[in-house]
Amino acid sequence: MATGEGHGHGAVAVVPEELPVGAVVTLSGRVSAAEVYEDPDPAEHPFSPVQLSRLDEALTLASRETGMLFSIYLGDLGDDPEKQAGELHDQLPGAVEAVLVAVSPGQRVVHVVTGPEARLRLPDRLAKLAVMSMVASFKEGDLLGGLLSGLRMLADQAAAAAPAERNGRPVTDRPSLLTFHRR
Repeated sequence: MATGEGHGHGAVAVVPEELPVGAVVTLSGRVSAAEVYEDPDPAEHPFSPVQLSRLDEALTLASRETGMLFSIYLGDLGDDPEKQAGELHDQLPGAVEAVLVAVSPGQRVVHVVTGPEARLRLPDRLAKLAVMSMVASFKEGDLLGGLLSGLRMLADQAAAAAPAERNGRPVTDRPSLLTFHRR
């Protein structure tokens, strides 16, 4: 029998024969255990590290080129996807000039939410083109490609809008919500 430490609660008696495979009692009395590496479940992690890097780069470039915050939410949007997407958008820093692309593959829903300032440079009719492009890629099973091309289209459209157009147009305090449901 060896003595080990139990999470700061003092010494604990350890029987080496009762330890699981891959665990040993070290000379200091601590238990060290090895675990078998398992690849992440694709259902829990839809993107590889390289794909996440590409997505991060696309978000950074879109934000840098337009001066607006671009963000992606990928996951379940609950019982009221429109409301949830709006709430997620409202949590973004600088939500007035932010664009949120909310995608729920399980629900087959894509929402693009723009703040009132962002909407002046990215009206719903232009955002709809990006949504249509994303949905086409999603139908082919290309989640990453759809998100990347959608971000690129949204950023290009927002960057093309001249800043002078923003100044003379009224700003509403309600965010715009473009919704696409595929059944």
